[in-house]
Amino acid sequence: MKRSGMRLDKFMKVARLAKRRGEAHEALEHGRITKDGRPLKPAYQVKPGDVLVVHYATRVVTVRIREVPLRMTPAVTPASLYEIVETRRDEPAEWI
Repeated sequence: MKRSGMRLDKFMKVARLAKRRGEAHEALEHGRITKDGRPLKPAYQVKPGDVLVVHYATRVVTVRIREVPLRMTPAVTPASLYEIVETRRDEPAEWI
């Protein structure tokens, strides 16, 4: 059986949307990464075409997944894996 996706926490690290996989995992556990308004789990299988909303400390970034690599190799450039659809600033007080 061929696997077409990659775990979201791993993809976040590979695409450099998070510095570490553990950091991505924690953000997912706290509901800071959503798709269609619903919080995602770390094991969610990312697929090309997914539109994710990532809530960082002071900004919100909406990204569209272009491609999901089968594994990380030097030929994979993180910026080619997704495109930024929208970026906006948020006040940190909204998260408290």
